[in-house]
Amino acid sequence: MSRLVIVSNRVADPRKAAAAGGLAIALAESMKSGNTLWFGWSGKVVEAADGGTPGEGELHAQRAGDVTLVTVDLCRQDHDAYYLGYANGVLWPVFHYRLDLGHYEPGFAAGYRRVNELFARKLLPLLKPDDIIWVHDYHLIPLAASLRAMGCTNRIGFFLHIPMPPPLIMAAIPQQDWLMRTLFSYDLVGFQSNADLLNFSHYVQSEAQAEVLSDGRYRAFNRTIQAGAFPIGIDVDEFSNMANSRDGKLMFEQVRDEYSRRQLLLGVDRLDYSKGLPQRVRAFRELLERYPENRNSATLIQIASPSREDVEAYTDIRNEMAALCGAINGDYGELDWMPIRYIHKTVARKRLPGLYRASRVALVTPLRDGMNLVAKEFIAAQDPADPGVLVLSRFAGAAEQLDCALLVNPYDIESTAQAIQQALRMPLEKRRNRHAALLARIKAQDVHWWRTTFLDTLKNSVPFDDGTGHAG
Repeated sequence: MSRLVIVSNRVADPRKAAAAGGLAIALAESMKSGNTLWFGWSGKVVEAADGGTPGEGELHAQRAGDVTLVTVDLCRQDHDAYYLGYANGVLWPVFHYRLDLGHYEPGFAAGYRRVNELFARKLLPLLKPDDIIWVHDYHLIPLAASLRAMGCTNRIGFFLHIPMPPPLIMAAIPQQDWLMRTLFSYDLVGFQSNADLLNFSHYVQSEAQAEVLSDGRYRAFNRTIQAGAFPIGIDVDEFSNMANSRDGKLMFEQVRDEYSRRQLLLGVDRLDYSKGLPQRVRAFRELLERYPENRNSATLIQIASPSREDVEAYTDIRNEMAALCGAINGDYGELDWMPIRYIHKTVARKRLPGLYRASRVALVTPLRDGMNLVAKEFIAAQDPADPGVLVLSRFAGAAEQLDCALLVNPYDIESTAQAIQQALRMPLEKRRNRHAALLARIKAQDVHWWRTTFLDTLKNSVPFDDGTGHAG
């Protein structure tokens, strides 16, 4: 049986992925069949004084159950150019439509290319002829091109976990023509939504004059690739069981006891400018102002996990959130009621299902998001007999699947407040019907469906053509 080789920027022990982010959790679920190699950055930055030189790093290998973890160190120069610079200073804001937050400094693209070549150079000797390689996310877009240049003929798939912007926004990326060309070294390119796939199609046709073939295939640069939408999911049964576990029930009971006289609204996000947190808080303020019956009644718990706090844009949003929440609590709070509980730290994943179940409304309102698994976790954690209501941004990738949620434009503060009011006042029968429809959607396309569908498509794709007519 072919071995699965997963490559991502960061690697996590799949046995402990419940404490990690959404990507690590999804990938860990994909490894339960065993016979897997997971390759990526170790998280360690080697300073020059320690002998670190650009383009090189020490390899580390360990076993984690049935999975082999192999990681490589980065030197400071490469880390700053590749990770802080091109990946998170350029690609992340641009792919989230925030051209104003991009930092386009000379040297970033060269560092990004250098680290992808490093990954390829370190990974290639570990590969077996029949390995299936699955590369993840914006950090590693050119990895297949580097591997192909070194003679790799394995099937290689790529999955983009963040949004794919339209052509004119992509055009703002320095060296975007090179970046686009590297995508055609993959056999299969996957996106979270049909909207992302459509943006990709428009992009390669307008910028590379790609020929559109049948079955989602595109021809450009003398190469043919396949592209498709594969919306990522969660393990619905596992998350539902977590809600009914000892930790889940304890959290549910604690929250319900503490807020027995309140209707809870909940937001769970990383502190990131893409998540629409200031707009969400302003919509909650509008709710209190426009619908005063919610005063001394509705409480918003907003969890904002720390994220990239050494970047100026994140310092700005942290200060803005503290000011907004403080102003609302000062203007509307009472001795026995605080409108907003703002928590700037990570909450253990095992506690989240109980918190979700205790909440009447979940606010998942990013300005732009690849998928957003919080929306699906909230649905899975609900009691079907008395479920909460999901208020979901139409700009989240999840909105394509979860159109039975209350969809909102997070930029429209007034309309979002109206949707929150509708959610708080929704009758039980309507809540049950909506939840049943949403639950069916996330069960039909769960994380196992995502993994199987993508890998089956990759295995059945046309083998890589090196441009001379010779397939790998």
